[in-house]
Amino acid sequence: MDGMGQPESRRSGRTQLPPGQRLQRGWPVTHYGPVPKFRPDRWEFRVFGATVDGEKHCWSHEEFSALPYDTVLADLHCVTKFSMLGVEWGGVTTRTIMELAPPAPETTHVMIWAEYGFSSNVRLSDFAVDSALFATHRGGEPLTAEHGFPVRLIVPHLYAWKGPKWVRGVEYMTADRRGFWEERGYHNIGDPWREQRFSYQEEPGEGPEF
Repeated sequence: MDGMGQPESRRSGRTQLPPGQRLQRGWPVTHYGPVPKFRPDRWEFRVFGATVDGEKHCWSHEEFSALPYDTVLADLHCVTKFSMLGVEWGGVTTRTIMELAPPAPETTHVMIWAEYGFSSNVRLSDFAVDSALFATHRGGEPLTAEHGFPVRLIVPHLYAWKGPKWVRGVEYMTADRRGFWEERGYHNIGDPWREQRFSYQEEPGEGPEF
């Protein structure tokens, strides 16, 4: 927050399209499986695994909504080859979560967990960038259910599947393991500027063994 109590705005990413991408004017709905029903009385956000204190940290929806709110201007690049540039996202930065629930020093990766057991693995260094946040809003308006309400992860410099919709928690990990799409043939890192779309493109050291 700035000195006037207004959310900070951070600009991320580049103004060009990554290779193989096309500019998208609208916002297509893309996801696997049904849209979950939001039940605020049962919803909680969890951070667990290799936390610095060894404890699990939890927030109810009301508590999560009261965390510091920031905005970023960031792109979204879908592996299906559409890109949205300069989108305003609002929510809770990953750095805020890491400050409230720090990872242990030996943490190298995180697994993002979402509804229905969906998961996506991300290197800790990618998760911790200034522009990454758990988005609750787009363009100042709350996300719709189809686009991930109440929370989706935005990691602008990676393909969008690395930022799941309907996020429920973060697992800190001391070794990498593949998430849902990574187990099904997607690239373990997912850098759109290197067109890291599929696991067969992986170089040695870019992913754990299958």
